[in-house]
Amino acid sequence: MRRVRVLLALAVVGLALLAGCSSGSSDDGGFQFVAPGGQTQITYPEAQRRPLAPIAGDSLLAPGQTISSAQSRGQVVVVNIWGSWCGPCRGEAPALEQVAAASAARGVTFLGVDVRDDRDAAADFVRSRGITYPSIFDPPGRSLLALSGYPRNAVPSTIVLDRAHRVAAVFLTAVLASDLQPVVDRIAAEPAPPA
Repeated sequence: MRRVRVLLALAVVGLALLAGCSSGSSDDGGFQFVAPGGQTQITYPEAQRRPLAPIAGDSLLAPGQTISSAQSRGQVVVVNIWGSWCGPCRGEAPALEQVAAASAARGVTFLGVDVRDDRDAAADFVRSRGITYPSIFDPPGRSLLALSGYPRNAVPSTIVLDRAHRVAAVFLTAVLASDLQPVVDRIAAEPAPPA
């Protein structure tokens, strides 16, 4: 009987600890992904945007060097989740590079996150397509843990962060330049957040 009481007490303590952790991390005002009605292109009005913790990881082309969305402070950041094995990723790569080149002068940076991939195949993908923006090499997708509730199997997908690094738009499919450029232009034209 004593053993049962000890086990019950441990279970109650464990549940209390889990509840404490849960309330601190899930209700901190950070980004929580929801796709209303299964939409594949979502834009968030400024009043509904929530901050996203930095997305960071090992550089694809410079192993051992950490790259992060936090390095682009005050800039609009376009995060593209891709893999060299992904047909739609191959199709959208020229559009992403086109928008990156057209938007750089307005304080827009791009950051790729390469998932479920082989480093050599991914590096060949980037070089053969002339991709100039950096990518995180992250086969298990750990850098995406900041995207609470985000569908990890949505590859390719693209997330646009405003200058305060709040999620402003999400594309859960491959993008065309004609889809992405107007969204990036609109977000880049918004006033910079107060320092």
